[in-house]
Amino acid sequence: MTDRLFAVIGEDGRQAAAARALARAGCQVGGIGQIARAGYILLPMPLDDQVAGLLRAARPGAVALAGRPSERAARIAADAGVELVDYYARPELVIRNAIPTAEGCIGILLEKRPRTLWGARVGVTGYGPVGQALAPRLTALGARVTVAARRASQRALAQSQGAGAVPLSGLRQVAAGFDILVNTVPAPVVGRQVLEALPPDSLTVDLASAPGGVDLGAAAALGRRAMTAPGLPARCAPDSAGEYVAQTVLEILREREVAE
Repeated sequence: MTDRLFAVIGEDGRQAAAARALARAGCQVGGIGQIARAGYILLPMPLDDQVAGLLRAARPGAVALAGRPSERAARIAADAGVELVDYYARPELVIRNAIPTAEGCIGILLEKRPRTLWGARVGVTGYGPVGQALAPRLTALGARVTVAARRASQRALAQSQGAGAVPLSGLRQVAAGFDILVNTVPAPVVGRQVLEALPPDSLTVDLASAPGGVDLGAAAALGRRAMTAPGLPARCAPDSAGEYVAQTVLEILREREVAE
């Protein structure tokens, strides 16, 4: 891999850690000044239009790797003759990122509440990778966890891992029993009726990516404590998050080489 030159764009901890991991793997790594020469460009997640505009300076034929690029970013890349690959579309990165998301959420719960998680009644909406990482960890800490999920298979998995489970459509009926509600669904699933049913001293944390799943306006009007916590991997464990990105990118490139 010594012939690979990466231009790593972005100055946060995750991008810095990804650059170090790529260098350890034998890649040549530079910054924004190398964008016109690099065969590979590592962009941050999520990729906004302003950063995507840097691709106009890339050489045609370069491969840009980014997380959750916008449609406009994809058009900018296409116009520049740059292939744009979404590394966050890879399931292994989603699963790895769920670990620091779960740990970061637990840290928030410990910080924002005056009580232990031991014995706390916790609802978790959704049982994708984040829910699957979070619920067992909460259970291991002694919380009484109930998962609200659409699919019967997800509810069965939650039960097999020590949690209770209800259909997502039944969330309002059980909300009164929660001290904490954590949403992982990026769709409006925690609305006014659910928030109204929660105990007045409960805490709701929305981990879902934009547009989120909790009606924060309704929560404020009802006097319920609710907060969003986006981007926890980069905030809580940037070194690990950056290494996960680098691992995923290297695997993408290995697969491309095999296909060639």
